[in-house]
Amino acid sequence: MNPIIGVIGLGNMGRNMAATLVGKGFSVIGFDLSDTARQQAEKQGIVPANHLDDIARQCSVVILSLPKAEHVEAVCLGDNGLIKQLTSGTIVIDTTTSIPEMSRKIANAFAPQGIEFIDAPVSGGPAGAAAGTMSMVIGGKLDTYHLVLPILEAMSSVRVHVGDVGAGNIAKIANNMLAAAHLITTSEALTLAEKAGVDPSKVLEAINAGSGRSGASQAMFPTWVMNKAYDSGFTMGLMRKDVGLAKALAQNLELNLPMTMKTAELWQQSAAVLPDSDDFCCIAQCTNPSLFAKETK
Repeated sequence: MNPIIGVIGLGNMGRNMAATLVGKGFSVIGFDLSDTARQQAEKQGIVPANHLDDIARQCSVVILSLPKAEHVEAVCLGDNGLIKQLTSGTIVIDTTTSIPEMSRKIANAFAPQGIEFIDAPVSGGPAGAAAGTMSMVIGGKLDTYHLVLPILEAMSSVRVHVGDVGAGNIAKIANNMLAAAHLITTSEALTLAEKAGVDPSKVLEAINAGSGRSGASQAMFPTWVMNKAYDSGFTMGLMRKDVGLAKALAQNLELNLPMTMKTAELWQQSAAVLPDSDDFCCIAQCTNPSLFAKETK
Protein backbone atom coordinates (compact mmCIF):
# COMPACT_ATOMS: atom_id res chain seq x y z
CA MET A 1 0.00 0.00 0.00
CA ASN A 2 1.64 3.23 -1.15
CA PRO A 3 -1.12 5.82 -1.40
CA ILE A 4 -0.84 9.56 -1.77
CA ILE A 5 -1.41 10.87 1.75
CA GLY A 6 -3.13 14.13 2.58
CA VAL A 7 -2.40 15.92 5.84
CA ILE A 8 -4.85 18.58 7.00
CA GLY A 9 -3.43 20.82 9.71
CA LEU A 10 0.22 21.81 9.31
CA GLY A 11 1.02 23.05 12.79
CA ASN A 12 3.93 21.75 14.83
CA MET A 13 2.48 18.24 14.97
CA GLY A 14 0.89 17.86 11.55
CA ARG A 15 3.78 19.36 9.61
CA ASN A 16 6.33 17.17 11.38
CA MET A 17 4.24 14.04 10.90
CA ALA A 18 3.92 14.88 7.20
CA ALA A 19 7.66 15.53 6.89
CA THR A 20 8.42 12.20 8.58
CA LEU A 21 6.24 10.40 6.03
CA VAL A 22 8.00 12.23 3.18
CA GLY A 23 11.35 11.17 4.62
CA LYS A 24 10.21 7.55 4.55
CA GLY A 25 9.22 7.62 0.90
CA PHE A 26 5.55 8.54 0.99
CA SER A 27 4.02 11.18 -1.28
CA VAL A 28 2.34 13.77 0.95
CA ILE A 29 0.09 16.72 0.16
CA GLY A 30 -0.59 19.17 2.99
CA PHE A 31 -3.29 21.76 3.61
CA ASP A 32 -3.58 24.48 6.22
CA LEU A 33 -5.50 27.73 6.35
CA SER A 34 -2.23 29.51 7.15
CA ASP A 35 -0.08 30.60 4.21
CA THR A 36 2.96 30.53 6.49
CA ALA A 37 2.28 26.94 7.55
CA ARG A 38 1.97 25.83 3.91
CA GLN A 39 5.21 27.59 3.03
CA GLN A 40 7.05 25.94 5.93
CA ALA A 41 5.64 22.57 4.92
CA GLU A 42 6.84 23.00 1.34
CA LYS A 43 10.40 23.53 2.63
CA GLN A 44 10.13 20.10 4.28
CA GLY A 45 9.18 18.34 1.07
CA ILE A 46 5.41 18.40 1.54
CA VAL A 47 3.40 19.39 -1.55
CA PRO A 48 1.20 22.32 -0.49
CA ALA A 49 -2.50 22.28 -1.33
CA ASN A 50 -4.32 25.59 -1.70
CA HIS A 51 -7.77 24.12 -1.12
CA LEU A 52 -9.32 21.23 0.78
CA ASP A 53 -10.63 19.73 -2.45
CA ASP A 54 -7.04 19.33 -3.66
CA ILE A 55 -6.57 16.85 -0.83
CA ALA A 56 -9.88 15.09 -1.46
CA ARG A 57 -9.25 14.74 -5.20
CA GLN A 58 -5.77 13.23 -4.95
CA CYS A 59 -5.51 11.33 -1.67
CA SER A 60 -6.82 7.92 -0.62
CA VAL A 61 -5.65 8.40 2.97
CA VAL A 62 -6.23 11.67 4.84
CA ILE A 63 -4.62 12.49 8.17
CA LEU A 64 -6.13 15.18 10.39
CA SER A 65 -4.01 17.11 12.91
CA LEU A 66 -6.29 19.82 14.31
CA PRO A 67 -6.61 21.67 17.62
CA LYS A 68 -10.07 20.60 18.81
CA ALA A 69 -13.08 18.38 18.12
CA GLU A 70 -15.07 21.26 16.63
CA HIS A 71 -12.36 21.79 14.03
CA VAL A 72 -12.51 18.10 13.12
CA GLU A 73 -16.28 18.34 12.74
CA ALA A 74 -16.02 21.42 10.51
CA VAL A 75 -13.39 19.85 8.25
CA CYS A 76 -15.25 16.54 7.98
CA LEU A 77 -18.92 17.49 8.07
CA GLY A 78 -19.02 21.23 7.28
CA ASP A 79 -20.69 22.82 4.27
CA ASN A 80 -17.61 22.21 2.11
CA GLY A 81 -16.27 19.38 4.24
CA LEU A 82 -14.65 16.10 3.35
CA ILE A 83 -17.95 14.25 3.47
CA LYS A 84 -18.96 16.03 0.26
CA GLN A 85 -15.64 15.50 -1.47
CA LEU A 86 -14.05 12.17 -0.55
CA THR A 87 -14.67 9.05 -2.62
CA SER A 88 -15.58 5.58 -1.42
CA GLY A 89 -12.60 3.67 -0.06
CA THR A 90 -10.86 6.71 1.41
CA ILE A 91 -9.56 6.28 4.97
CA VAL A 92 -9.46 9.26 7.36
CA ILE A 93 -7.03 9.07 10.30
CA ASP A 94 -7.73 11.67 12.97
CA THR A 95 -4.70 12.32 15.20
CA THR A 96 -6.44 15.17 17.03
CA THR A 97 -7.11 14.80 20.75
CA SER A 98 -10.86 14.90 20.23
CA ILE A 99 -13.87 13.40 21.99
CA PRO A 100 -15.34 9.94 21.39
CA GLU A 101 -18.80 11.26 20.57
CA MET A 102 -17.41 13.37 17.75
CA SER A 103 -15.39 10.52 16.30
CA ARG A 104 -18.44 8.25 16.34
CA LYS A 105 -20.61 10.95 14.77
CA ILE A 106 -18.16 11.44 11.91
CA ALA A 107 -17.61 7.70 11.40
CA ASN A 108 -21.38 7.13 11.22
CA ALA A 109 -21.77 9.98 8.73
CA PHE A 110 -18.94 8.66 6.54
CA ALA A 111 -20.02 5.01 6.59
CA PRO A 112 -22.88 5.19 4.02
CA GLN A 113 -20.41 6.68 1.54
CA GLY A 114 -17.84 3.96 2.06
CA ILE A 115 -15.38 6.27 3.84
CA GLU A 116 -13.56 4.75 6.82
CA PHE A 117 -12.63 6.77 9.91
CA ILE A 118 -10.27 5.92 12.76
CA ASP A 119 -9.30 8.06 15.75
CA ALA A 120 -5.57 7.84 16.43
CA PRO A 121 -4.47 10.57 18.86
CA VAL A 122 -0.75 10.81 19.47
CA SER A 123 1.75 11.40 22.28
CA GLY A 124 5.35 12.52 21.94
CA GLY A 125 5.08 16.16 20.94
CA PRO A 126 6.57 17.85 17.87
CA ALA A 127 9.96 16.20 18.47
CA GLY A 128 8.35 12.76 18.42
CA ALA A 129 6.39 13.67 15.30
CA ALA A 130 9.60 14.79 13.57
CA ALA A 131 11.51 11.66 14.61
CA GLY A 132 8.68 9.20 13.97
CA THR A 133 8.80 8.07 17.60
CA MET A 134 5.31 9.05 18.71
CA SER A 135 2.91 6.76 20.50
CA MET A 136 -0.56 6.29 19.02
CA VAL A 137 -3.73 4.95 20.64
CA ILE A 138 -6.20 3.89 18.00
CA GLY A 139 -9.93 3.37 17.78
CA GLY A 140 -11.61 1.89 14.71
CA LYS A 141 -12.28 -1.28 12.76
CA LEU A 142 -9.41 -3.73 13.06
CA ASP A 143 -9.42 -4.33 9.29
CA THR A 144 -9.09 -0.59 8.65
CA TYR A 145 -6.28 -0.35 11.19
CA HIS A 146 -4.34 -3.08 9.39
CA LEU A 147 -4.85 -1.36 6.03
CA VAL A 148 -3.12 1.81 7.22
CA LEU A 149 -0.64 0.11 9.55
CA PRO A 150 2.36 0.77 7.25
CA ILE A 151 1.58 4.49 7.46
CA LEU A 152 1.11 4.39 11.23
CA GLU A 153 4.37 2.45 11.61
CA ALA A 154 6.19 5.14 9.64
CA MET A 155 4.80 7.85 11.92
CA SER A 156 5.22 6.20 15.31
CA SER A 157 7.23 3.76 17.37
CA VAL A 158 4.36 2.46 19.52
CA ARG A 159 0.78 1.74 18.49
CA VAL A 160 -2.04 0.33 20.60
CA HIS A 161 -5.34 -0.55 18.96
CA VAL A 162 -7.74 0.08 21.84
CA GLY A 163 -11.13 -0.78 20.35
CA ASP A 164 -13.87 0.63 18.15
CA VAL A 165 -14.10 4.22 16.93
CA GLY A 166 -13.85 6.61 19.90
CA ALA A 167 -11.74 4.28 22.03
CA GLY A 168 -8.54 6.02 20.98
CA ASN A 169 -9.90 9.35 22.19
CA ILE A 170 -10.87 7.87 25.54
CA ALA A 171 -7.40 6.37 26.01
CA LYS A 172 -5.73 9.67 25.08
CA ILE A 173 -7.95 11.69 27.43
CA ALA A 174 -7.07 9.29 30.26
CA ASN A 175 -3.37 9.52 29.41
CA ASN A 176 -3.30 13.31 29.31
CA MET A 177 -5.22 13.59 32.56
CA LEU A 178 -2.49 11.51 34.18
CA ALA A 179 0.27 13.56 32.54
CA ALA A 180 -1.35 16.78 33.77
CA ALA A 181 -1.62 15.41 37.31
CA HIS A 182 1.93 14.02 37.30
CA LEU A 183 3.39 17.39 36.32
CA ILE A 184 1.79 18.90 39.41
CA THR A 185 2.60 16.07 41.81
CA THR A 186 6.21 15.90 40.63
CA SER A 187 6.68 19.62 41.12
CA GLU A 188 5.18 19.31 44.60
CA ALA A 189 7.51 16.41 45.44
CA LEU A 190 10.57 18.41 44.34
CA THR A 191 9.36 21.46 46.26
CA LEU A 192 9.06 19.26 49.35
CA ALA A 193 12.64 18.09 48.84
CA GLU A 194 14.01 21.59 48.31
CA LYS A 195 12.32 22.99 51.41
CA ALA A 196 13.66 20.03 53.40
CA GLY A 197 17.18 20.95 52.34
CA VAL A 198 17.82 18.26 49.72
CA ASP A 199 18.92 18.91 46.14
CA PRO A 200 15.76 18.58 43.96
CA SER A 201 17.75 17.27 40.99
CA LYS A 202 19.10 14.43 43.16
CA VAL A 203 15.61 13.67 44.44
CA LEU A 204 14.33 13.59 40.85
CA GLU A 205 17.04 11.02 40.10
CA ALA A 206 15.93 9.02 43.12
CA ILE A 207 12.25 9.19 42.10
CA ASN A 208 13.14 7.90 38.65
CA ALA A 209 14.86 4.94 40.26
CA GLY A 210 11.83 4.21 42.42
CA SER A 211 8.11 3.51 42.23
CA GLY A 212 7.06 7.17 42.03
CA ARG A 213 8.44 7.72 38.54
CA SER A 214 6.23 8.79 35.65
CA GLY A 215 6.46 10.31 32.21
CA ALA A 216 6.61 13.69 33.92
CA SER A 217 9.59 12.77 36.10
CA GLN A 218 11.43 10.73 33.48
CA ALA A 219 10.94 12.94 30.42
CA MET A 220 9.21 16.26 31.03
CA PHE A 221 11.16 17.47 34.06
CA PRO A 222 14.64 16.52 32.78
CA THR A 223 13.97 17.82 29.27
CA TRP A 224 11.93 20.97 29.80
CA VAL A 225 11.56 21.92 33.49
CA MET A 226 14.79 21.48 35.46
CA ASN A 227 16.77 23.29 32.74
CA LYS A 228 13.97 25.89 32.44
CA ALA A 229 13.81 25.41 28.69
CA TYR A 230 10.00 25.17 28.50
CA ASP A 231 10.03 24.48 24.78
CA SER A 232 8.20 21.16 24.39
CA GLY A 233 5.94 22.55 21.65
CA PHE A 234 2.75 21.70 23.60
CA THR A 235 0.93 24.62 25.21
CA MET A 236 -0.86 25.32 28.46
CA GLY A 237 -4.00 25.99 26.44
CA LEU A 238 -3.94 22.56 24.82
CA MET A 239 -3.43 20.79 28.13
CA ARG A 240 -6.19 22.85 29.74
CA LYS A 241 -8.42 21.68 26.91
CA ASP A 242 -7.43 18.05 27.49
CA VAL A 243 -7.98 18.05 31.25
CA GLY A 244 -11.30 19.74 30.55
CA LEU A 245 -12.19 16.80 28.31
CA ALA A 246 -11.35 14.38 31.14
CA LYS A 247 -13.51 16.35 33.56
CA ALA A 248 -16.41 16.48 31.11
CA LEU A 249 -16.17 12.74 30.39
CA ALA A 250 -16.23 11.92 34.11
CA GLN A 251 -19.25 14.19 34.63
CA ASN A 252 -21.08 12.70 31.65
CA LEU A 253 -20.51 9.24 33.09
CA GLU A 254 -21.62 10.48 36.54
CA LEU A 255 -18.38 9.32 38.12
CA ASN A 256 -16.95 10.53 41.41
CA LEU A 257 -13.27 11.09 40.49
CA PRO A 258 -11.90 13.65 42.96
CA MET A 259 -8.32 13.63 41.64
CA THR A 260 -9.53 14.26 38.10
CA MET A 261 -11.69 17.15 39.31
CA LYS A 262 -8.87 18.64 41.38
CA THR A 263 -6.41 18.34 38.52
CA ALA A 264 -8.81 20.14 36.17
CA GLU A 265 -9.39 22.82 38.82
CA LEU A 266 -5.66 23.46 39.30
CA TRP A 267 -5.02 23.71 35.57
CA GLN A 268 -7.91 26.14 35.15
CA GLN A 269 -6.75 28.25 38.11
CA SER A 270 -3.28 28.49 36.58
CA ALA A 271 -4.74 30.61 33.75
CA ALA A 272 -4.54 33.57 36.14
CA VAL A 273 -0.74 33.52 35.93
CA LEU A 274 0.14 31.37 32.90
CA PRO A 275 -1.37 32.25 29.50
CA ASP A 276 -2.53 29.59 27.07
CA SER A 277 0.49 30.28 24.86
CA ASP A 278 3.01 29.20 27.56
CA ASP A 279 4.56 25.74 27.40
CA PHE A 280 2.49 23.21 29.33
CA CYS A 281 5.42 22.31 31.58
CA CYS A 282 5.21 25.83 33.03
CA ILE A 283 2.51 24.47 35.37
CA ALA A 284 5.42 23.57 37.68
CA GLN A 285 5.97 27.27 38.29
CA CYS A 286 2.65 27.47 40.15
CA THR A 287 4.04 25.17 42.83
CA ASN A 288 7.44 26.79 43.28
CA PRO A 289 8.26 29.92 41.23
CA SER A 290 11.71 30.27 42.80
CA LEU A 291 12.71 26.77 41.70
CA PHE A 292 10.97 26.44 38.37
CA ALA A 293 10.40 29.95 37.01
CA LYS A 294 11.98 30.57 33.63
CA GLU A 295 14.98 32.83 33.87
CA THR A 296 14.58 36.23 32.22
CA LYS A 297 17.33 37.52 30.01
